[in-house]
Formats: sequence, C-alpha cells, structure tokens
Amino acid sequence: MAIIINENTNVIVQGMTGNQGKFHTRQMLAYGTKIVGGVSPGKGGQEVDGVPVFDTVYAAMEQERVDASVLFIPAPFAKDAAFEAITAGVKVLVVVTEHIPVHDEMDIIELARKKGTTVVGPNTFGIVSSGKCKIGIPPNQFFVPGSIGVVARSGTLTYEIVGNLTANGFGQTTVVGLGGDRVVGLSFVDVLEKFEKDPETEAVVLVGEIGGNAEEEASLFVKKMSKPVVAYIAGKSAPPGKRMGHAGAIIERGKGTFSAKVEALTAAGASVATLPFEVPELLRAKLK
Repeated sequence: MAIIINENTNVIVQGMTGNQGKFHTRQMLAYGTKIVGGVSPGKGGQEVDGVPVFDTVYAAMEQERVDASVLFIPAPFAKDAAFEAITAGVKVLVVVTEHIPVHDEMDIIELARKKGTTVVGPNTFGIVSSGKCKIGIPPNQFFVPGSIGVVARSGTLTYEIVGNLTANGFGQTTVVGLGGDRVVGLSFVDVLEKFEKDPETEAVVLVGEIGGNAEEEASLFVKKMSKPVVAYIAGKSAPPGKRMGHAGAIIERGKGTFSAKVEALTAAGASVATLPFEVPELLRAKLK
C-alpha cells in the first residue's frame, strides 16, 4: 500500500499554463499520475497535453473528481491559491512554492487543519507513491515500487538517497517531502505514524537536516515503532547562525545541532548514516 496518495488519486495542477507548471505536468503524466485538470485564471478552455484547463478550482471540481492539487504558483499569490483549493474541498495539497511569507504559511496550515486538508510543504519536492502517483517535481527514474518508506526535509538529498536505494534493490512505498520552510503541514511524526500502520512498508528512511527540533521529536516516536528506521542528517559542517539552503536549516541559540539530532535518533534505536551512500547497507543490516 501507499500512504496519502495512490494510483486512484485524481490531481489538478494550479498554475498549469506557466513554464514550470507545463514542464512538471508532462513529467507527472509520464510517471502515470492521473491529472484531470489544470487551473489558471483567464485560461479556461485551453489544454496542456490534452488536459483541460479551468479558470478556478471550483470549476474543475464541477467537471471532475479532484482528490489532490499541486501549486506551481508564485509566492505572492500562493496563499490565495491554497485557500481556494482548501475551501473547495481538496483533501491533499502539495505546495511546491518556496519563499512564501511565514504568516501566509501559518494561515494556510491553520485553514487546512480546520478543513481536514493534508498539506505537503510548502517548499517541498512533493510526494511519490512509487509506481502509482507522483505529485511534485522529483525526477521520475529513481522511484520504483518496493517496501521502504522515505520521509525527508531535503529534496536533492532525497533524490540521491532514493537513487541509491533503487540501485541497491530497495524500492519504495511512498516518499514524502515535508518541505524546507519553518512552517510546514506535516511533521516527521505524522508521516512515521502512517508508515507504521502501512502493512507494505517494512522499514523507513528518515532524511533530516540541522535546525528546529523535528528530528528530536521524531526520535520519541521512533522508540515506539515496530519497524526499523535508518536516518541521514545533513549539515554536519554547518557553522552556527548561518542558514544552509532551507529557511528551517539554521542552528540558533545552540538548538537544532547536528550532534543533538544524531544522538536522539541513535538513542531511539535508529541507525544513522554518516554519508548518503551508507543508507542501503544500514537498511540491509536492519532487515536481516
């Protein structure tokens, strides 16, 4: 089984007619994602690779069953687009957009929680249920079906680690990008709980990074899991006070350090790789 999305998930693309929207719509279609429409105000009636474009999310939902939406919308307009999707009743919202103002992100997450919408992101690569559905921007070739769940804060590190997993014979159930901003819709714990309940997920890979306390909170749940966890934490050499790539990847006031995260996860029973290519061999050892 997959978590959050599967082969039956109907997806719309908000911002489909823009350059990024068009490109990634084609990539998602090539992966097998069921994209039933796009949304671009004023562009209703057009098509992108045979997929109809609507002026609003509401118009799309009058014509199609819509389970999920992905935003390829510039940051100043992302809040309005997210609100439209959530209030229209979309239950999974993938927000790829980065540089959304923090207060806008807080408003999006608050409304989503009130309406029962799962938000993946913001500033996420998206989510892939391997061989079934891809919503977002990851490269298609690395994601193959299997029994490993992956949850991550970093996109490019995830591609590298999933590529290594696939090359070593470890396919994936679902790969979830939490997003790199300080305010995101899902936590590690939220996703770990879903993997723990998923009968087809045999083990979990957690890809973290410096900053915040998400990994430390995750370690408290890892202690209770029946399934093995292998982790990799980025930012070992990052100097305190300097943001490393993501808005959330910064050590401040001595909190969010690499060593604290590694210690917490190790104490919880997870194996922590020192380099990304070590993840498959640690998994193999855990699954013996």
